[in-house]
Amino acid sequence: MLQAAAQQPQGAGWSFWIMIAAMILIMWLFMWRPESKRRKQMQEFLANLKKGDKVITAGGIHAVVKEVKETTLLIEVDSNVTLRVEKNMVVADPSTQQADEKK
Repeated sequence: MLQAAAQQPQGAGWSFWIMIAAMILIMWLFMWRPESKRRKQMQEFLANLKKGDKVITAGGIHAVVKEVKETTLLIEVDSNVTLRVEKNMVVADPSTQQADEKK
């Protein structure tokens, strides 16, 4: 009985660590990397907002930017209806969404 326990394969430990490393690599390729890329694009989009740009807020409000400040935007929703919102609550540019839908 003692001899059976001593005859375990030696490579079993390495194959476990190789599988763990492969799973981490796959998660990085399919989850973390695209999310990081999307986050970087969104930061660039928010930094480049200017008067006249069309935007969509997190609440689904379509608007036109009237004024850009450091952390807030003044947006026009309809004639004579303006709102002040946080910059990070803008989630999309409608022109890029329409281009994505056509693809």
